[in-house]
Amino acid sequence: MKEDDLPLSGIRVLDLTTVIFGPFAGQILGDFGADVIKVEAPGGDQTRSVGAAREEGMGALFLGCNRNKRSIVLDLKQKKHADALWKLIEGADVLMHNVRPQKFKALGFDADTVLARKPSLIYAGLHGFWEEGPYGGMPAYDDVVQGLSGFAGAFAERDGAPMLAPSVIADKSSGLMAVNGILAALMRRARTGKGGYVEIGMMEGLTGFNLVEHLQGLAFDPPEGPPGYRRALSPGRRPYKTKDGYICILAYTDKQWQAFWDAVGRPDLKGDPRFASMGMRAKNIDALYEEAGATLEQRSSAEWLDLLRKGEIPCGPVNNLSDLPDDPHLKGVNFFRPYDHPSQGKMQVPETPYKFDRESLPVRHHHPRLNEQGAEILREAGIGEDDIRDIIGTEE
Repeated sequence: MKEDDLPLSGIRVLDLTTVIFGPFAGQILGDFGADVIKVEAPGGDQTRSVGAAREEGMGALFLGCNRNKRSIVLDLKQKKHADALWKLIEGADVLMHNVRPQKFKALGFDADTVLARKPSLIYAGLHGFWEEGPYGGMPAYDDVVQGLSGFAGAFAERDGAPMLAPSVIADKSSGLMAVNGILAALMRRARTGKGGYVEIGMMEGLTGFNLVEHLQGLAFDPPEGPPGYRRALSPGRRPYKTKDGYICILAYTDKQWQAFWDAVGRPDLKGDPRFASMGMRAKNIDALYEEAGATLEQRSSAEWLDLLRKGEIPCGPVNNLSDLPDDPHLKGVNFFRPYDHPSQGKMQVPETPYKFDRESLPVRHHHPRLNEQGAEILREAGIGEDDIRDIIGTEE
């Protein structure tokens, strides 16, 4: 896909975020074609030192959410560096940061100050908590937000004890929400010429995400029952054990359940009133899942998947992380793209979920070393060579 055809071609984003929440959002904007400038503090993003690496400062976690970006180091406590950021802001469309609001205000880059100087800018504050609440300005990480949002507590409803998901679900889902907010603000600016302040809260985001299905009776005032979506909280909702592994199945419609009972050799359950409709299945969800898994250990995963797919029943194997590169569908769509990184050598880069005009989004810029494009970014902003040497020289 040509760069000019990318949806955000011509948009410049200053990404002052660290860890995963913000960098993941910035990477998506870069994948969409934005010129994303990663502004790092001295020492760089903490994730540069996390995970497998071929070179110090280029850890796998950093590589996972920082492609299609350029890197510059600025120490905003130094006047010349702060002045350089102001110059970068002059040419930017979006500024995004996940610094705690009071700390960023002390540096002189709070939303009111920045927008007073450039009203057309989209200023995105990616915060752990909305500023005005009692948690405003507190530090927040994925594990803490999983706990506060009810996400970890939902495991207790099912398993008797709270658990954390084995994925940084709060960071990544909030990153997706941040992209939505920034794109909406860019659309408003395209229509009205007005920039503005977009605040994205991790706790607020994951709580709302969690309550899509789990608010239930609390949606009404007074409540019409307790919170919690019973199907999702059923102890029986889990991968099913087969003769040689595990599979996941979700028969959902009446037709699919009728086909399922035939496939597993339980035609007697086709007329069971407990399972006759979606409403009745919801009321008897634990019994439904117990009956559904009762015979699955008698055959192999491959045998069951063949039978279930013939009945058009949604199903699939349980892949371990190491299985993913060999999944036939992911192989068929070339999900893991080979990539020659100029400093890291041969890599594989996962696809995005997006295609435009049937074409994948390209990796236009390699994952940057710390401050790798610092001098070129400052030159583009019109900063003189003496000042560039002073700013870049502090990191050499």
